[in-house]
Amino acid sequence: MDPQHLNLIYLIIAAAVATFLTRVGGYILITQMKEIPPRLEAALNAVPAAVLTTLVAPAFVYGGLDVTIAMFVAFAIALGLNLSTLRMLVIGWVVVMVIRHLAM
Repeated sequence: MDPQHLNLIYLIIAAAVATFLTRVGGYILITQMKEIPPRLEAALNAVPAAVLTTLVAPAFVYGGLDVTIAMFVAFAIALGLNLSTLRMLVIGWVVVMVIRHLAM
């Protein structure tokens, strides 16, 4: 086997092991605590927003004008009408589809 392919395989295995160990390590650490400190709880509560930001920000910046407009529209409608997340996502999707259809 080519050494370059072997290095890639080793890298993938190392990344998988590191990912597994960090997830299991975090679980073991949390289960051993009798009480979660307030700062750790605040950090854990911030994780969903951080993950959502890492998913949405690149699409907002690099997704094209249609995606950016759809995000603005969905955000504005969600703030104004206090809609659920699913309804906001459906509205954003519809806006992207309409813009793409009209642009053709």
